[in-house]
Amino acid sequence: MPSSKKHTVLLVEDDVAIATVIIAALEDEGFAIEHCTSVAARDDWLSQCRFDVMLTDVMLEDGDGLDSLDKARDAAPDMPFIVLSAQNTLDTAVRASDSDAFEYFPKPFDLDELVQAVQQACGTTESASGEAALLGDNDGMPLVGRSPAMQGVYRMITRVLRNDLTVLVTGESGTGKELVAEAIHQLGSRRSGPFVPVNTAAIPADLIESELFGHEKGAFTGAIAQAIGKFEQANGGTLFLDEIGDMPAEAQTRLLRALQSGRIRRVGGRQEIAVDVRIVAATNRDLVPMITAGTFREDLYYRLNVVPIELPPLRDRREDIEVLSQHFLAQAADDGLPRRQLTAGALEQLTYRSWRGNVRELRNVIYRLSLMARDDIIDSASLTDILGEETLLAKQSGRPMDNGIAAALGAWLDEENPASGTVYSQAIAAFEKPLIEHALGRTNGNQLRAAKLLGINRNTLRKRIGELDIEPDRFSRPL
Repeated sequence: MPSSKKHTVLLVEDDVAIATVIIAALEDEGFAIEHCTSVAARDDWLSQCRFDVMLTDVMLEDGDGLDSLDKARDAAPDMPFIVLSAQNTLDTAVRASDSDAFEYFPKPFDLDELVQAVQQACGTTESASGEAALLGDNDGMPLVGRSPAMQGVYRMITRVLRNDLTVLVTGESGTGKELVAEAIHQLGSRRSGPFVPVNTAAIPADLIESELFGHEKGAFTGAIAQAIGKFEQANGGTLFLDEIGDMPAEAQTRLLRALQSGRIRRVGGRQEIAVDVRIVAATNRDLVPMITAGTFREDLYYRLNVVPIELPPLRDRREDIEVLSQHFLAQAADDGLPRRQLTAGALEQLTYRSWRGNVRELRNVIYRLSLMARDDIIDSASLTDILGEETLLAKQSGRPMDNGIAAALGAWLDEENPASGTVYSQAIAAFEKPLIEHALGRTNGNQLRAAKLLGINRNTLRKRIGELDIEPDRFSRPL
């Protein structure tokens, strides 16, 4: 039976190693833990005892931990639960979200974040999450990938599914910003309404206001009839404003007014029209220096940047290249191209490309391979024949980096000659400080972005910065 400690946790996890680590971490924080490995044992515990929070895996010894949650809810209707899963698919994440999970953690997860979520669920911290994470690559869903970098994106998306907060998606060209907007729309409460994308960079400056807000007949030369703008077209749904950083200054002013009031006025019109739209904006530009330069309104930036979602470039999620390639091969076949397969060697060569065009470039390459390959099986040689020497050069450019690290480590070991039993700890310490400094340098001293780049918790990064005597301020550069 649970002890008399203040907060009690039921852990339903059939992986003994993972359970051991979780139990140790939570007990260090003063929690009382009961552990079981099956749905049946879970239900038995819940019928006897009251727990403050439950942590449950999805795939258990005797069934699916999510499919059987109704019975657990009947026994403990007010108990929050946190879902853990190695099945990092979109289906699993959406099921977790639909089941009102307090939080969702794909394996492997950050132990500090898990402990914090348990504290939040128990009411021991001021903030609470209340949303599950969105992961995966299922058919019919716009986003593909299981990398840690993308898992953070999915979790941010899920946090906005049950509200209408404005979202600003940033990232390099080709990373899939419109796909994020589509996911927010398709999985959110506005899915039955229209999804209206607008590329503000593709509209002439003198027509952008008419495009967004519509115009009345005779409002300007060529306005031979009334036109409904994108805001009205998106009423009840989602308006996606792509390349928002390229919007002219005058249009920025009118957009800000529309966002503040929820009302628009057609060009040449007198009547204000109420519109009910969710705004998702996107840009591949850094808006902060544009604010300093006076080319982007600061008040509009803060109005748009309520929930920021930063998409990683493909070079920072190379582990997703295989699943993305398979996805695009299937997509190409559905579009009428021959059905192809990639050998392991060909996939390795794709992994070492530079991918300056990100996921969009990868998709185009896969379609080109599907069209031009002579055989159904695409190997390294045929891939090079179609794509040219760039593939080999890109692969070779990746190898010296690996060899360079190995060579530097070997030189360090020869020079330092650490004592037996201390080699590992000294090598990690010697490598960790320049690695963190490099991350801070790449992110202009921004510790949150540096933590994301490194794939570690921000609090962990701050702790290591202090312990390694790193001065993050020296990496900050004025705009």
